[in-house]
Amino acid sequence: MSKSAIIRLDPEDNIAVAIKDIATGDLVMDGLTARADIPLGHKVAVAAIKAGAPVLKFGQVIGEALSPIESGDWVHAHNLGFAAGLTRIKPGAVSTASQRLPSRMTFKGIRRATGKFATRNYIGVIASVNCSTTVCRAIAEEANKRLLSSFPNIDGFVPIVHGSGCGASTNSEGQKLLQKTIAGYCRHPNFGGVLLVGLGCEVNQIALYATGGPSETRVSFDIQQVGGSRAALERAMVILEGIARAANAVEREDVPVSELTIGLQCGGSDGFSGITANPALGIAMDLLVAGGGTAILSETPEIYGAEHLLTSRASPETAEKLMKRIAWWEDYVASHNASLDNNPSPGNKRGGLTTILEKSLGAVAKSGRSPLKDCYGYAESVTSKGLVFMDTPGYDPVSATGQVAGGANMIVFTTGRGSCFGCRPVPSIKVASNSTLYERMTDDMDFDAGRLLNGDVDLHQLGQEIYDLVLDVASGEKTTSEAFGYGDSEFVPWTIGAVL
Repeated sequence: MSKSAIIRLDPEDNIAVAIKDIATGDLVMDGLTARADIPLGHKVAVAAIKAGAPVLKFGQVIGEALSPIESGDWVHAHNLGFAAGLTRIKPGAVSTASQRLPSRMTFKGIRRATGKFATRNYIGVIASVNCSTTVCRAIAEEANKRLLSSFPNIDGFVPIVHGSGCGASTNSEGQKLLQKTIAGYCRHPNFGGVLLVGLGCEVNQIALYATGGPSETRVSFDIQQVGGSRAALERAMVILEGIARAANAVEREDVPVSELTIGLQCGGSDGFSGITANPALGIAMDLLVAGGGTAILSETPEIYGAEHLLTSRASPETAEKLMKRIAWWEDYVASHNASLDNNPSPGNKRGGLTTILEKSLGAVAKSGRSPLKDCYGYAESVTSKGLVFMDTPGYDPVSATGQVAGGANMIVFTTGRGSCFGCRPVPSIKVASNSTLYERMTDDMDFDAGRLLNGDVDLHQLGQEIYDLVLDVASGEKTTSEAFGYGDSEFVPWTIGAVL
């Protein structure tokens, strides 16, 4: 077994990551033999670690040894545990590379009358309440059959539906979040027009929404008002034909990259996510930020334990905002008899991730090394340029929904286990952390970051390639999730509070 069987990410690390399956007795590195079978993506101790001592990866604490660990041991949930109180090792650094201007400074985008720019030209059929969901789906399906072929510049009619909108207090936190989220979608530049459909008697009344655009492309009605489901469908066809005629009158033009806002996501992570896909995406986002664009890091429970890497490159005011959100999550999970260390899913753990600290360190790598400019609430409109943070749950569809509501006109999603996520009205690029996944799920993956492990490319080249892919997709190139038709069921607003 050659040295290429493992990768050690920092000279201070007392573990390394297996980049191929290692069998008991294999020579892992000079003078070190594996004492157990160690699966691909999992950790092997490269030094003896005393019980209670910190375990280091990326030069950072990812947990403590639950029992003595010998050199060559497999390090995972049986001997590595969460350690909230252990001292962190290194603060985050602002890289000079983050100030390097990219060679490409424009993409082919769509200019809106509002002054915003779009990467896609969909028409949304948005439900105010679960009770109008079936009708909204039927309207979108019928419009795609009847109307779409007549309007070549429109990407499609998209149902934006959900499971809420009633049975809650009008002034509840959950209801306010839903309103903020739907309002963000109504005004999203990737919608050339919107039809908002209510039932009529729900808590989430359509009258609450100023749909954010010219009246001929932002229209609403209630099913009860127009005479029922069939009448609503036929009424919608007349309305949508007018919306489509106006929305079809667009052409793509050269747009500065400063008009791109990218939502950063990771899901189904594995032991390579923090080594290949996430840091490569971070380099791409440093290029975007240097060009004046915006990157939104989110999933607050998945930065827990690595927040110091963000606060150390933020202003005191922004750092305080972020720490207040961390404190809210600590109280929230405690009140529900849960722990933030529950976050690594069974799939994460099978892929080699053991604790929330380990997962968070890899997740933060998506943000690159640019300064953190601001911290936003869920679905809040993002107005700052540069790297920002949005408070969201770690659950990918909920998190991405908040980012899109906040103005993200693209999503880049890294995965090590495999994700099938799409997010209409915005394109979603999927980045595989390892080549095995990329080859196994080629119909769902857009980019293979696992080539780093083969020595084919270096990390900076991968980052440049992701940046170029982002601009190509922003200019109209279809992603795999768009080709398959994902995005009609991935609108999942954050639900908080009692259902009455």
